[in-house]
Amino acid sequence: MNYWLLLVLYLLPLARPDAASKYSTRTGMISFFSSTFIEDIEAHNNQVGALLDLTSGQVAFSVTMKAFQFKRTLMQEHFNENYIESDKFPRSTFAGKLLNFQPTQLNQPGPQEVQVEGDLTIHGVKRHIKVPGTLELKGNQLLAKSKFIVAPADYNIEIPALVRENIAKTVEVTVSLACEPAPQQP
Repeated sequence: MNYWLLLVLYLLPLARPDAASKYSTRTGMISFFSSTFIEDIEAHNNQVGALLDLTSGQVAFSVTMKAFQFKRTLMQEHFNENYIESDKFPRSTFAGKLLNFQPTQLNQPGPQEVQVEGDLTIHGVKRHIKVPGTLELKGNQLLAKSKFIVAPADYNIEIPALVRENIAKTVEVTVSLACEPAPQQP
């Protein structure tokens, strides 16, 4: 029997005819939350571009920093001008890989726990991180979620002494992506 035919027959039960291997979005959501005894600071951004390749396990996303929306305009101005310096560092990015992940895990119902490891670049500083997350195939969409902690000091984000007590030393970041199958390349 032909080797290729054996390989196809072996892999056939693992493949879902409607399953794609690459998923993407341009409207993902990232939010962050900082809490101190003085005030809570929260911002949301739904201009997140992301690509997930289930075959290779590669994960990448890019965030426009000026797209973060705060409840107060003054907070947004300070974030963009004084802290994150959005004109100088307009984007934050992540490029990494799913660890110990097999696409067949998504055949099970509900969110599947994953670990993601890679390089997070904020404010021009790249740091290697490892964070937990979940993946779920729901209909034609791949839902990806993660929640992790970032320390602004790790990314050379300086907080002026005058407002240092208003901003927590660590910030909780939440990522929520609803990705569609990416167009297949010929």
